[in-house]
Amino acid sequence: MELSSKDRAILNCVFNPHLPLDDAFNEKPDLQDEEESTEEILNAKKLEMEAVILAENAQCDEAIIKLNEAIAIAPNKASLYNNRAHTLQFQGKYEEALEDVNKSLELAKDSKLLKTLCQAHVQRGVLYRRKDDKENARKDFQIAAEMGDVFAKTQMVELNPYAALCNEMLRRVMETWK
Repeated sequence: MELSSKDRAILNCVFNPHLPLDDAFNEKPDLQDEEESTEEILNAKKLEMEAVILAENAQCDEAIIKLNEAIAIAPNKASLYNNRAHTLQFQGKYEEALEDVNKSLELAKDSKLLKTLCQAHVQRGVLYRRKDDKENARKDFQIAAEMGDVFAKTQMVELNPYAALCNEMLRRVMETWK
């Protein structure tokens, strides 16, 4: 059984209570990376997928090794740096992660790497927020939110105390109308 768009929106509200209500009803865009399919890129993608699986299984050191191999093959592939930054975050190496995510953004800007660009802005926003640099976090989350990232939208609300308060008041009013 497939859920209707309204059912998905309601679940979105339940699982993302800080999400602005109008955003809950908007579908997340399917961002894609458009890049050449050279032999180097295909080999790097294979290593990258292996690294992602390793990282998901908490084998971060092995994932970093795979990502380093992939970067040696395709040093201008932005998603490699973004995924290595994710893995470095899992290891608590936040400054190294920030360097990698900045490299990812540098490589992805002015390109058709929309998925990587959006993910990198979200990730850098998280890193800035961890450092309590709310202004830079807000800037990155704003860019990702404009690209349609739901998590970034929730972060924008959380970083704006007035919006969070208004959102909470509106939810209470809606609950009393049931």
